[in-house]
Amino acid sequence: MIRKHSATLHGHRTSISLEEPFWAELHAMATARGIALAQLIAEIDDSRPPESNLSSAIRVQVLLWLKARRH
Repeated sequence: MIRKHSATLHGHRTSISLEEPFWAELHAMATARGIALAQLIAEIDDSRPPESNLSSAIRVQVLLWLKARRH
């Protein structure tokens, strides 16, 4: 099931839609790094290509994080 969340990035509110497993892993990523979820989302937003959307960029970062943890 897809869940929507709102976040404030650089002073602007935005809506993010992600499936529940991605939200869970995103929270785990933030916890593992010792940073707030909002900070992690802002970092992903700042590093994504301009042509990609934020939800897709988050999914890719979660995938990369999970793959890195396997090795």
